[in-house]
Amino acid sequence: MTRLTRDDVLKAVGNADDVTIARIIASGATVTELAEAQAWLTNDEPLMNAGKPLAIGRARELIDILSELEPAEDDEPAQPGPPSVPQE
Repeated sequence: MTRLTRDDVLKAVGNADDVTIARIIASGATVTELAEAQAWLTNDEPLMNAGKPLAIGRARELIDILSELEPAEDDEPAQPGPPSVPQE
């Protein structure tokens, strides 16, 4: 299995900065491990229901790195409300 290249990472994770890309490549992971990490991040329930063991090793490391790219639920923008009218 070949290790990840910058192009591999950019194809899979387009919104990553240079430091994150370097961390992913430095993990020594393969394209298959990156795909596994993305599958766990996208939706872990079907994988667990299928009896797949939790990710370990480099795939787990990639999950940790990639999860830093996802905005936290607290960071979501507030829903726009009615316009505020200044009180006189």
